[in-house]
Order: sequence, then C-alpha cells, then structure tokens
Amino acid sequence: MNWFQFARLIRSIYGRQKTLPDLEWIQSLGLLAVKLGQVHALRIDFLDREKCQHLTKLYRQNAVLAPEDFLKLLTAVAPPFFITQFQRIEKNALASASVGQVHRAWLVDGSPVVIKAIKRDVRRQFIADVTSLRNLFRLATAVYPPLRRVGDPVAILGDIEEYTLSELDLRHEVEGQKILRDLAAEHQKRFDLSSLRFARVHEKLCNENVMVSEFVAGKTFDELIEAGTLPYNQLIELFRIHGYFMFCIGTFHGDLHPGNVILADGKICFVDTGYIGHVGDKIRRGLFEFFSALSVFDYPRSAAGLNRMSEIELSGAAYADFEKKFLALYADFTDTTVAQMSLTKKMMQTIKLGVLCGMRFEKGIFAIIRSLMYMDGMVLRCKPDAVLMSDLRPFIAEAEKMV
Repeated sequence: MNWFQFARLIRSIYGRQKTLPDLEWIQSLGLLAVKLGQVHALRIDFLDREKCQHLTKLYRQNAVLAPEDFLKLLTAVAPPFFITQFQRIEKNALASASVGQVHRAWLVDGSPVVIKAIKRDVRRQFIADVTSLRNLFRLATAVYPPLRRVGDPVAILGDIEEYTLSELDLRHEVEGQKILRDLAAEHQKRFDLSSLRFARVHEKLCNENVMVSEFVAGKTFDELIEAGTLPYNQLIELFRIHGYFMFCIGTFHGDLHPGNVILADGKICFVDTGYIGHVGDKIRRGLFEFFSALSVFDYPRSAAGLNRMSEIELSGAAYADFEKKFLALYADFTDTTVAQMSLTKKMMQTIKLGVLCGMRFEKGIFAIIRSLMYMDGMVLRCKPDAVLMSDLRPFIAEAEKMV
C-alpha cells in the first residue's frame, strides 16, 4: 500500500456517509489496510454508525484460500510429519481472517480439532506498508506537531504493528493461551471465572506458521450479534471476565474483538490469543477508579481517577481547569443509553481532553482503550437501549476490593 492508496483508503472511510467503503478493494491492499479498516469500525465517535457496522465485516469476511492452496500451504510450512497425524482435513475453510485461515480436521485418534495457518507473504508486505506509513506520519507530525499530542498517528500505527506482528507468529498464540489459562487457574478462588474456558492446544503440531487446537462447537459473539441471538447477560459476563483481567490483574487478551470470543454450551472461550496486553498498576487502578465513579455518575471522582492514570498528574489551577472542562463534557452523560451516547466516543473525547490539558499516558493504555471500544461496539449492536455504566455496577462492586 503506497501513500496514494492510503489517501484513497482514508477518503473512502471518511468520505460521503452514504457511500460505503469497498471491502474487497480494502482487502486487495493488504493486511495493514484491513487492520486500519477494522480499527475504524470501532470509531463511532466520529464515523457514521452504518459505515462502522459495514467495516465490522472485515473481522469475518476475508479472502479465502482455495482448498488446494491451503493444503499446499500446510505442506510447505507445517512440521514434516504433520499431515500423517490426521485422518481427515476439511477442504473448505471454517473461517478466514486477515492473518490466517482455519479448517476443521480430525486427528488419527478421532479427536475433532481446528488447523490454523498463517497466509503466506503477509508479513513482508505488512512490514513494508507500516514502514511507508510511519515515514508519512512522521512527516505529518513534523509539519503539524499538535497531531502528535492528540491522536498521535505514529503511536497508533505502532500499536497496530505490535499486535499484528505478534499474531503473525502462532507460537505467540500458543503462549497467550498458556498465560491466560494459568492466570484463570491462579485467580479462580479469588474471583469466579468458571464461565471461562480455553481450547486444548496440541503443541507438538504447532510452529510459527501452524497451530492445532481443540474444535470448540459454538458461535462467535460476532455471529450471534449479527443473527440477533446473543443474550445480553452473556455480553455483560464477558465484560465481567475481561474487566477482571484488565483492572485486577493487568494482563489480558489484547485483541478481544467479537470474532475472537466463542460462546459454547454457555461458556465463553477466548481464541486468537496472539497478543497479550499488559498495563501497569498506575493505569489499571486509575482507570478502574475512573469507571467505578462513572458507573454512579460521580464525575468529580471520575476526573480524579483519570488524573491518577497520567504519568504527569495535574494539580492546582491546571487541575481545576481540567475538572471544569471534564464536568462540562459529562454534563449530558447520566443515564444515557449506548445508542444515545457511545462510551467509545466519550472515552476518546476524555483522553483528548486530558492530553490537551497536559496529561501523558503510558503506551499500555492503547490496548485497554481498544478493548473498551470493542466492548462498547458489541453492546451497541446487541442492545442499543442499554445504560451500560449502570449495568456494570455489580461487577465494579465485586472487583472493588481486588484492584
């Protein structure tokens, strides 16, 4: 993707609201273009809702390798003994994402599994595209320095690069499963995580390009929301579980979009764990305080929580000015539904306000904000009349003693 194609991509996203972006063309530009499209699918804070919902299709509608090409891929990149370990591999894909493709299969002993393989050559093009865009963004921020303070395209691009490169090595996904599984076992007595499960991974059949794991018979949250069949209480349960990992542990699934959560027999299963997010105590405690206060519409305490997240905390007249603007920003927030006011939109406005007033936030905040954007987007699609902050009060009360 060159600079001209990037400009055309951005114009297709930000252009006339009634003209929806061409998803096939976006996919033809490569992995970075798809990732940028997926990020903008969350940006209901400044894009039309219909356009955002259209872009969410990039989470599940990606180019599929032909059956013969997938088998050639396995022969080329899997361990030498790989094919002999299966009695059957389905020819047609179960799913195809921007990074990899998944097929059902059965091991020689009859165990149902899925095989995930990284699509070839995506890494080389992705790195080249990131390098090209980084040069463009650095030029833009040099010409217009305020761009670095609010939005910081170089930092956002760096976040996309980090989690995408992590996804492109499936050993990271295997390790991510271990990390989250071990944390869940360690914290089970402290916090009820019984509704969370993980698929068994067959590590001897895995390498950087191929991963084999237990087949989980269920549907993704994305599929259930699209069909209108996801129970809202299951979405709140996802908030509860993921919120515990983020706010109480500080280590969490770093790319938990609705296509990466499966509901199977009432259990929530995390998949695509290639990127694990980490956040320091200052951010996780400050952000929890921010949301705890926001859930009861205590805006002065919420403003103080945001200030505690900052590496440079405001005081005196600077803090008084920030708090005044913060209270004005949230003047119309109380008891609003997600359809009336997006939490994502408010969060982006809040971070922008903090930065403009002199706050600075650690890098780890990007992964948490992305998670919150995913969650907010799921609620908007599942139950737009929900007053989300009120619905989260039971979890906040439960977690308050543990943060």
